[in-house]
Amino acid sequence: MSPTRTRRLRSVGVAVGVFLLFGTVTGLLSNPVYVRMVPRTPADYLFLVATSAFAGAFVYQRSLAEKPVGDRFAAGSVVGGFLAFGCPICNAVLLALFSSSALMTYFDPLRPLLGAVSVVLFAGLLYYQRRNCKSC
Repeated sequence: MSPTRTRRLRSVGVAVGVFLLFGTVTGLLSNPVYVRMVPRTPADYLFLVATSAFAGAFVYQRSLAEKPVGDRFAAGSVVGGFLAFGCPICNAVLLALFSSSALMTYFDPLRPLLGAVSVVLFAGLLYYQRRNCKSC
């Protein structure tokens, strides 16, 4: 198998894996184990797809770069995306730090903004990586 094909398969695998894993644990993909406690919105699905696609694209571009950069930004964007489409009162970490009423009052309205920031960071990272990569 050629290196290019391997890179593409790996990046598609990451994108599909992120989509399935995050979609399942956030309840966006129906499953018998997890029940989402807040309604699903089209923005939730948009940020799930965007986060998955950007994660796959980052893995592909990173494999081409001589000096890969941006791992921390990519991790932050994935976490931001996850928080943007995840159920705020189902997140055990957030619930341990804040009350459910505080999450629904203050955090839930900010989720679309968090998702938009995550997408912009990922897009900027991919653009920066592409500009500084000779083989991309």
